[in-house]
Amino acid sequence: MINSKYFFKGLGCVKSFDSPAIALGCCMVAIGALLKNIGFNLQESAFSTFLTYALPGSLVMAETMIIGGSLLNIFFAVWLVNSRLYPMTVSLVPLMMHKNQPKWKYYVSCHFVAVSAWLIMKNNYKFITREHRIDYWIGVGTATWTISIVATIIGYFSADYLNKDIIIGLAIVNPVYFMCMMIGSMKTFQINFSIILGTILGPAFYFVSPEWCILFGGLIAGTIAFFLGEKNVK
Repeated sequence: MINSKYFFKGLGCVKSFDSPAIALGCCMVAIGALLKNIGFNLQESAFSTFLTYALPGSLVMAETMIIGGSLLNIFFAVWLVNSRLYPMTVSLVPLMMHKNQPKWKYYVSCHFVAVSAWLIMKNNYKFITREHRIDYWIGVGTATWTISIVATIIGYFSADYLNKDIIIGLAIVNPVYFMCMMIGSMKTFQINFSIILGTILGPAFYFVSPEWCILFGGLIAGTIAFFLGEKNVK
């Protein structure tokens, strides 16, 4: 069973000063409004966030539907954009593995992998005993997931009062929060160099390929930072 002490400790993470609750909620309000504008009803909007509360995946799904993409197009588009969660999972799961915990907890909790929850766990796992980190993580995930669903519903009902500029502004709050959190955690050469170089290469690649500039800039910056970091360690 889930240890209630650590579960509620994770659940209470949304009350901390660096909580992603406000940023995440703002973004999901924008998603709720966008889904209503493209023809989703309330149940479909809430269920969409229930299944995948990662912001980029929801945006890609909505945009693909707007341009008339098929179900297969939507599936592959969302699958590709959410592949960014794989490195987060790989870096997080080893920190939570413990022989006394059942496997089902790890399978279920994979649904909670998102930038906001990942950052909280990475910043706090050292203060949680290894055996109970998975219980803490489930609490963190449940908190951020619930906030996302509630905010989507609020956005759905607020859609008539939000213009395009407000929706765009709300949608970028979480990425800005993520960038600030990354800057705050710049403690290693790899992270420092990848963020600085990515900030330079992203805009630079925009003049080459606006559609792929973020991917190219991030991939090249991260790869160079990784190899330079490994070389410095050796």
